[in-house]
Amino acid sequence: MVDAIRLRDDEVHEEPAVSLESFLDQSNATAVRIEAGEDARQLLPFLDRLSLIEVDFPAFGDGRGYSAAQILREAGYAGELRASGDVLLDQLSYMRRCGFDAFAPDSPINEDLMKEALDRYEHIYQGTSDRRTAIWGLRHG
Repeated sequence: MVDAIRLRDDEVHEEPAVSLESFLDQSNATAVRIEAGEDARQLLPFLDRLSLIEVDFPAFGDGRGYSAAQILREAGYAGELRASGDVLLDQLSYMRRCGFDAFAPDSPINEDLMKEALDRYEHIYQGTSDRRTAIWGLRHG
């Protein structure tokens, strides 16, 4: 794994993330890691205490992490939301739309290509956590 890429201006969270099971047993950690298939809704009562939630993507085709991010952001989580694992360049804009603001990919990502990927589409078709207005909303007010 390479260093995390952060799209946030706040202080970097240094505490290692504990597993969801460990967090629920001790509940004093401020960073937690959700593995694929775990229910992000279990964290909802604790969102105000968490500085970092890391969501694992074990394979590029496993999209469960997108749902976890959407659930957490819709519930009001404002801390760092980091996608880790098999995170690929062509997924970044979709991950960003779901609320991820940090990435810890298994393989390095070129920063110039990342910026290009994140800025590629001026208009979007679906509403999501990033609060951008979808194209139909722009057309029809």
